[in-house]
Amino acid sequence: MRVLSPLFRRLFLEWMEQAFENGQLKFFSSLQELEDRKAFLRYLAPLRKKDWVVYAKKPFAGPQQVLDYVGRYTHRVAISNNRILNIESGQITFRYKDYRNGSQQKTMTLSADEFIRRFLLHVLPEGFHRIRYYGFLGNRYRKEKLEQCRRLLGMVPREPDSPTEVPQLDYRDRYQALTGSSLWECPACHRGRMIVIGEIPPGSIPTRIDTS
Repeated sequence: MRVLSPLFRRLFLEWMEQAFENGQLKFFSSLQELEDRKAFLRYLAPLRKKDWVVYAKKPFAGPQQVLDYVGRYTHRVAISNNRILNIESGQITFRYKDYRNGSQQKTMTLSADEFIRRFLLHVLPEGFHRIRYYGFLGNRYRKEKLEQCRRLLGMVPREPDSPTEVPQLDYRDRYQALTGSSLWECPACHRGRMIVIGEIPPGSIPTRIDTS
Protein backbone atom coordinates (compact mmCIF):
# COMPACT_ATOMS: atom_id res chain seq x y z
CA MET A 1 0.00 0.00 0.00
CA ARG A 2 2.88 2.41 0.73
CA VAL A 3 4.05 2.02 -2.88
CA LEU A 4 0.54 2.16 -4.37
CA SER A 5 -0.54 5.31 -2.50
CA PRO A 6 1.95 7.81 -4.07
CA LEU A 7 1.49 6.18 -7.47
CA PHE A 8 -2.28 6.57 -7.30
CA ARG A 9 -1.87 10.16 -6.02
CA ARG A 10 0.38 11.11 -8.94
CA LEU A 11 -1.85 9.53 -11.58
CA PHE A 12 -5.03 10.99 -10.08
CA LEU A 13 -3.66 14.54 -9.97
CA GLU A 14 -2.22 14.21 -13.49
CA TRP A 15 -5.63 13.15 -14.79
CA MET A 16 -7.23 16.06 -12.95
CA GLU A 17 -4.87 18.49 -14.66
CA GLN A 18 -5.47 16.84 -18.01
CA ALA A 19 -9.24 17.07 -17.54
CA PHE A 20 -8.83 20.77 -16.69
CA GLU A 21 -6.76 21.43 -19.81
CA ASN A 22 -9.34 19.62 -21.96
CA GLY A 23 -12.18 21.72 -20.53
CA GLN A 24 -13.87 18.73 -18.92
CA LEU A 25 -14.17 20.30 -15.45
CA LYS A 26 -16.87 22.81 -14.59
CA PHE A 27 -16.82 24.96 -11.45
CA PHE A 28 -19.79 26.60 -9.81
CA SER A 29 -20.66 28.72 -6.80
CA SER A 30 -17.74 29.13 -4.35
CA LEU A 31 -15.45 27.05 -6.59
CA GLN A 32 -15.92 29.22 -9.65
CA GLU A 33 -12.59 30.98 -9.09
CA LEU A 34 -10.87 27.67 -9.90
CA GLU A 35 -11.65 28.27 -13.57
CA ASP A 36 -8.38 30.22 -13.60
CA ARG A 37 -5.50 27.81 -14.30
CA LYS A 38 -3.15 29.27 -11.68
CA ALA A 39 -5.85 29.15 -9.01
CA PHE A 40 -6.63 25.56 -9.95
CA LEU A 41 -2.97 24.50 -9.65
CA ARG A 42 -2.65 26.29 -6.30
CA TYR A 43 -5.70 24.37 -5.13
CA LEU A 44 -4.09 21.03 -6.08
CA ALA A 45 -0.65 21.85 -4.67
CA PRO A 46 -1.34 20.87 -1.01
CA LEU A 47 -2.73 17.52 -2.16
CA ARG A 48 0.70 16.54 -3.50
CA LYS A 49 2.17 16.74 0.01
CA LYS A 50 -0.55 14.77 1.78
CA ASP A 51 -0.31 11.04 2.42
CA TRP A 52 -3.11 9.36 0.52
CA VAL A 53 -4.78 6.24 1.85
CA VAL A 54 -5.37 3.74 -0.94
CA TYR A 55 -7.18 0.48 -0.27
CA ALA A 56 -6.97 -2.43 -2.66
CA LYS A 57 -8.15 -6.00 -2.44
CA LYS A 58 -8.47 -9.01 -4.69
CA PRO A 59 -11.16 -8.72 -7.39
CA PHE A 60 -14.46 -10.51 -7.12
CA ALA A 61 -14.56 -14.11 -8.28
CA GLY A 62 -16.48 -13.49 -11.47
CA PRO A 63 -19.62 -11.57 -12.50
CA GLN A 64 -21.99 -13.90 -10.64
CA GLN A 65 -20.44 -13.03 -7.31
CA VAL A 66 -20.63 -9.32 -8.15
CA LEU A 67 -24.36 -9.67 -8.86
CA ASP A 68 -24.89 -11.65 -5.66
CA TYR A 69 -23.04 -9.02 -3.65
CA VAL A 70 -24.79 -6.00 -5.13
CA GLY A 71 -28.18 -7.72 -5.16
CA ARG A 72 -28.20 -7.93 -1.38
CA TYR A 73 -28.32 -4.13 -1.12
CA THR A 74 -30.25 -2.74 -4.07
CA HIS A 75 -33.76 -3.72 -2.93
CA ARG A 76 -33.40 -3.80 0.84
CA VAL A 77 -33.49 -1.28 3.63
CA ALA A 78 -30.58 -0.67 6.00
CA ILE A 79 -31.93 -3.08 8.63
CA SER A 80 -34.79 -5.57 8.42
CA ASN A 81 -37.48 -5.85 11.09
CA ASN A 82 -36.45 -9.33 12.17
CA ARG A 83 -33.06 -7.99 13.32
CA ILE A 84 -34.70 -5.58 15.78
CA LEU A 85 -35.00 -7.51 19.04
CA ASN A 86 -36.43 -4.97 21.47
CA ILE A 87 -37.68 -1.37 21.65
CA GLU A 88 -38.15 -0.12 25.19
CA SER A 89 -37.58 3.06 27.23
CA GLY A 90 -36.05 4.92 24.30
CA GLN A 91 -33.52 2.13 23.67
CA ILE A 92 -33.35 -0.15 20.63
CA THR A 93 -31.64 -3.53 20.70
CA PHE A 94 -30.83 -5.21 17.41
CA ARG A 95 -28.78 -8.06 16.02
CA TYR A 96 -25.76 -7.53 13.78
CA LYS A 97 -22.91 -9.52 12.28
CA ASP A 98 -19.40 -8.66 13.50
CA TYR A 99 -17.24 -9.16 10.39
CA ARG A 100 -14.09 -8.23 12.31
CA ASN A 101 -14.59 -11.15 14.66
CA GLY A 102 -15.33 -14.13 12.46
CA SER A 103 -18.78 -12.89 11.36
CA GLN A 104 -20.22 -13.68 14.78
CA GLN A 105 -23.83 -12.73 15.52
CA LYS A 106 -23.92 -10.09 18.27
CA THR A 107 -26.41 -7.65 19.74
CA MET A 108 -26.14 -3.90 20.23
CA THR A 109 -28.30 -1.42 22.13
CA LEU A 110 -28.53 2.21 21.02
CA SER A 111 -30.64 5.17 22.00
CA ALA A 112 -33.52 5.88 19.63
CA ASP A 113 -31.88 9.10 18.43
CA GLU A 114 -28.58 7.37 17.63
CA PHE A 115 -30.35 4.46 15.94
CA ILE A 116 -32.33 6.84 13.72
CA ARG A 117 -29.18 8.83 12.94
CA ARG A 118 -27.33 5.72 11.78
CA PHE A 119 -30.34 4.51 9.82
CA LEU A 120 -30.65 7.83 7.96
CA LEU A 121 -27.02 7.54 6.85
CA HIS A 122 -28.29 4.82 4.48
CA VAL A 123 -31.08 6.99 3.04
CA LEU A 124 -30.18 8.60 -0.28
CA PRO A 125 -30.46 12.41 -0.46
CA GLU A 126 -33.35 13.88 -2.42
CA GLY A 127 -32.78 13.66 -6.16
CA PHE A 128 -30.54 10.59 -5.97
CA HIS A 129 -31.61 7.19 -7.28
CA ARG A 130 -30.39 3.87 -5.93
CA ILE A 131 -30.59 2.21 -9.35
CA ARG A 132 -30.23 4.00 -12.67
CA TYR A 133 -30.88 2.31 -15.99
CA TYR A 134 -28.84 3.14 -19.06
CA GLY A 135 -29.10 2.50 -22.77
CA PHE A 136 -32.07 0.46 -23.96
CA LEU A 137 -33.22 0.08 -20.34
CA GLY A 138 -33.37 3.85 -19.78
CA ASN A 139 -36.80 4.85 -18.48
CA ARG A 140 -37.63 7.35 -21.21
CA TYR A 141 -37.55 5.04 -24.27
CA ARG A 142 -37.46 1.62 -22.62
CA LYS A 143 -40.61 0.25 -24.29
CA GLU A 144 -39.59 1.34 -27.81
CA LYS A 145 -35.96 0.20 -27.39
CA LEU A 146 -36.94 -3.22 -26.06
CA GLU A 147 -39.31 -3.74 -28.97
CA GLN A 148 -36.49 -2.81 -31.37
CA CYS A 149 -34.13 -5.27 -29.63
CA ARG A 150 -36.69 -8.04 -30.02
CA ARG A 151 -37.09 -7.26 -33.74
CA LEU A 152 -33.30 -7.31 -34.28
CA LEU A 153 -33.06 -10.62 -32.45
CA GLY A 154 -35.87 -12.10 -34.53
CA MET A 155 -38.01 -12.78 -31.48
CA VAL A 156 -41.70 -13.52 -31.78
CA PRO A 157 -43.74 -10.39 -30.95
CA ARG A 158 -45.28 -10.52 -27.55
CA GLU A 159 -49.01 -11.02 -27.33
CA PRO A 160 -50.94 -8.14 -25.75
CA ASP A 161 -51.56 -8.50 -22.08
CA SER A 162 -54.73 -10.29 -21.11
CA PRO A 163 -57.55 -7.95 -20.09
CA THR A 164 -58.25 -10.11 -17.07
CA GLU A 165 -56.84 -8.47 -13.99
CA VAL A 166 -54.35 -10.39 -11.92
CA PRO A 167 -55.22 -10.14 -8.24
CA GLN A 168 -52.78 -7.87 -6.44
CA LEU A 169 -51.02 -9.21 -3.37
CA ASP A 170 -51.43 -7.34 -0.13
CA TYR A 171 -48.43 -5.09 0.55
CA ARG A 172 -47.62 -7.15 3.64
CA ASP A 173 -47.42 -10.31 1.55
CA ARG A 174 -45.17 -8.54 -0.98
CA TYR A 175 -42.95 -7.29 1.86
CA GLN A 176 -42.60 -10.83 3.22
CA ALA A 177 -41.73 -12.20 -0.23
CA LEU A 178 -39.00 -9.57 -0.66
CA THR A 179 -37.49 -9.53 2.83
CA GLY A 180 -38.43 -12.83 4.45
CA SER A 181 -39.88 -10.90 7.41
CA SER A 182 -43.61 -10.86 8.05
CA LEU A 183 -45.60 -7.73 8.90
CA TRP A 184 -48.49 -10.01 9.86
CA GLU A 185 -46.48 -11.32 12.82
CA CYS A 186 -47.00 -9.71 16.21
CA PRO A 187 -43.78 -7.80 17.09
CA ALA A 188 -44.30 -8.54 20.80
CA CYS A 189 -44.90 -12.30 21.03
CA HIS A 190 -43.77 -13.29 17.48
CA ARG A 191 -46.57 -15.89 17.44
CA GLY A 192 -49.84 -14.05 16.98
CA ARG A 193 -51.11 -12.64 13.67
CA MET A 194 -51.74 -8.93 13.31
CA ILE A 195 -55.19 -8.02 11.94
CA VAL A 196 -56.89 -4.69 11.29
CA ILE A 197 -59.60 -4.01 13.87
CA GLY A 198 -60.04 -0.29 13.25
CA GLU A 199 -58.70 2.76 11.48
CA ILE A 200 -57.77 6.13 12.99
CA PRO A 201 -58.88 9.03 10.77
CA PRO A 202 -56.20 11.68 10.09
CA GLY A 203 -56.08 14.37 12.75
CA SER A 204 -58.18 12.49 15.30
CA ILE A 205 -57.08 11.41 18.77
CA PRO A 206 -56.85 7.60 19.00
CA THR A 207 -58.81 5.88 21.75
CA ARG A 208 -57.44 2.94 23.67
CA ILE A 209 -58.44 -0.35 22.05
CA ASP A 210 -58.76 -3.53 24.09
CA THR A 211 -56.65 -6.17 22.30
CA SER A 212 -57.07 -8.88 24.89
